[in-house]
Amino acid sequence: MTAEWSKLERKLIAILRGIKPEETEAIMHTLLESGFEAIEIPLNSPDPYRSIEIAAKTVAASGKTNVFIGAGTVLSVEEVNAVASAGGNIIVSPNTDVEVIARTRELGLLSMPGVFTPTEAHIAVKAGVSALKFFPASVLGPEGVKAIKAILPPSIDVCAVGGVGPDNFSQFLSAGVVGFGIGSNLYKPGTTPEEIKIKAMAILAAWDQAVSN
Repeated sequence: MTAEWSKLERKLIAILRGIKPEETEAIMHTLLESGFEAIEIPLNSPDPYRSIEIAAKTVAASGKTNVFIGAGTVLSVEEVNAVASAGGNIIVSPNTDVEVIARTRELGLLSMPGVFTPTEAHIAVKAGVSALKFFPASVLGPEGVKAIKAILPPSIDVCAVGGVGPDNFSQFLSAGVVGFGIGSNLYKPGTTPEEIKIKAMAILAAWDQAVSN
C-alpha cells in the first residue's frame, strides 16, 4: 500500500454514496484539487467497483501518491477482494467483522470498521484494524466517543461518521477524534462538481480552523 494513513494532512473521508461511474472522474478531480486525500465509494452505489476503478486511475494519473480510494459498506471477504481488484486501498464497514478485517490486512489495505460499543471497539482492535469508525457518531455524541476512547490503546486512531460536519468538528476533536467521514454535507446524488467544490472548500476551511483552535 503506497498511501500512509498517518501522513494524511487532513483525515477527512469524502463519502460518495450513490455516485455513478460516468460522473466519478470529474468529481474525483474536484476533490483532489480541493485537498481531500481519502475518498470512499459505498458499495450500495450504482456499479461501485467500476467507480472505484475510475477513481483509482484518476488518482494515479494525478501523480498523487498519498491518497486513499476505496469502498464503504463492505460486509464480506468477497467484497474486500473485489475492492482490491478494482484498485482500492481502504475498506470501510458499518460493522465489526473479524473476517473482513483479517482479509483487509492480508491484502495490505487500510481497515476501518464501524463500532458503537466498547466491546465492538476492542474486538476490532484485537483483529488488527488500522483505525476505528464510530458510527453513528451523532448518536454517541462527543462525550460517548470520549468515554469509549479512554479505554482504547492510545495508538488507535478514532474517526467519527454519521451526523458530523463543520458545525461539530471542534467538539469531536476535543473528544479525541482525529478524522471524519463526510457524506451528505459534501455529496448527494445529483450534486455537480461545481457544487462539490464550494462545499469541499468550506469543509476544509472549517477543519483547518477547528484543528488550529
